[in-house]
Amino acid sequence: MSLAHESPRLALDAGTLLLNIGANEPGLKRQLDTWFGPGVWTWDHRVLQWRADAYHYRAIRSVLASIDTGVVDQVPPIDSTSPSVMVCFSQEQKLPALRTEQQQAVDAWSTTRNGIVVMPTGTGKTEVALSIISKRSMPTLVVAPVRDLMYQWHRRILRGLGIDAGILGDQRHNLRPVTVTTYASACVHAAELGSRFGLLVFDECHHLTGPIRADAARCSIAQERLGLTATLNDNAPDLETLIGPVVYELGLQDVKGSTLADYDVIRIPVSLGNSERVRYKDLSRQIAQYVHERREQEPGFQWKDLCSEAATGSQAARIMRLYREKESIEDRAIEKLSVLEDLFRLHLGEPMIIFTGSNAMARQVSLRFLVPCLLSHCGKSERLDYLEGLRDGIYPALVANQVLDEGVDLPEVKVAVVLGGKSSTRQSKQRLGRILRKRGDARAVLYEIVAAETKEVQRSRNRRRNDAYQGTRHRKARRRPDPS
Repeated sequence: MSLAHESPRLALDAGTLLLNIGANEPGLKRQLDTWFGPGVWTWDHRVLQWRADAYHYRAIRSVLASIDTGVVDQVPPIDSTSPSVMVCFSQEQKLPALRTEQQQAVDAWSTTRNGIVVMPTGTGKTEVALSIISKRSMPTLVVAPVRDLMYQWHRRILRGLGIDAGILGDQRHNLRPVTVTTYASACVHAAELGSRFGLLVFDECHHLTGPIRADAARCSIAQERLGLTATLNDNAPDLETLIGPVVYELGLQDVKGSTLADYDVIRIPVSLGNSERVRYKDLSRQIAQYVHERREQEPGFQWKDLCSEAATGSQAARIMRLYREKESIEDRAIEKLSVLEDLFRLHLGEPMIIFTGSNAMARQVSLRFLVPCLLSHCGKSERLDYLEGLRDGIYPALVANQVLDEGVDLPEVKVAVVLGGKSSTRQSKQRLGRILRKRGDARAVLYEIVAAETKEVQRSRNRRRNDAYQGTRHRKARRRPDPS
């Protein structure tokens, strides 16, 4: 059944689909909703056609194949048999044999060829993706959160599949049948990429959030999509829309001691020094008093309102500065460094990673113990030097703030120390995963040093609300004489 005298056509236009099937009439809109589902098509008065996001193409194509709508599909197909694609996938491959859980993940995804694989850090999500890319042998775009991971994917694809992948990002624009890019670059070039690839691989897919980054998935007609992550967050429904449902999920406890190293998590609370404690209480009092007074005047006053007002340079700005100072006391408590010194002695000769909650604390650790400090603004060569130095024993430890939380391949390390950070369970799992690559029967240990009687205690509790932190051992709070 057709609703227009001329044959209606489905076409691709800059990351969206266009359908010229008549005018913007209620009856036609109801018919389109009946055929394709509600909300798929929107009338675009600029071109007098119906428009839909490109990611709907798989479902739309299925409808066109099942019922007679009279619509002619003029969207160019993804060509997996072109000479360039066939030459690309004819290279000698050196993929390792998959472990049982990896093969299960591949099989689960292959049933629908859309969906998310959730596996702990260190269990080989990359090998799962490389196996899928190899089996599908179609134009593939791999999207990673940051440039370091983009280049890491390029190296893994070259080593495992023998394919010199194209790179889009970091001032490079080289598109090939297999291409690696970042979320930022994929958004910028979404319209160009939307019709070139049949398989999308989203590494650390929990980053596919918001109206901008989501364009990396929304503007593509790719009918096969794979998401990889160690932890999902509140945007799981959006990811299911753009990628597909969770098709395979592996718990950390399922592979603890087998695929991953067995480990201990030890929580060490430390007390604030006398001067720190006095200042902390005074800051807390001033902040609480200000919020109380504002809520008496404006019952609906919320913390987000304070953050908004702080940008105007008002009294709220002063309270925000006090809040940052309060956070700094929690994050940089003097006793934390004393405990860290003891841990260096306890694990003498063992490489160690120290995770902090701020750049300031990372620099303080670096200066006191003379270990490299890896921050987000460090250059590629500097990062490579630090990681190789840790691997080769040149550096006894490496301190970082968030940079090493996820994705980047690290040298084998079995000791990590958390001095601060966010309250998310995702971050806690990712940091723990940094030390769980199995080597014989070597046991890993993660120390979490927390400032007692501060808000950091609650953040620590929030971080530990997951299966990875079951059986955490707690030490008693320790306090040394305050030199002041």
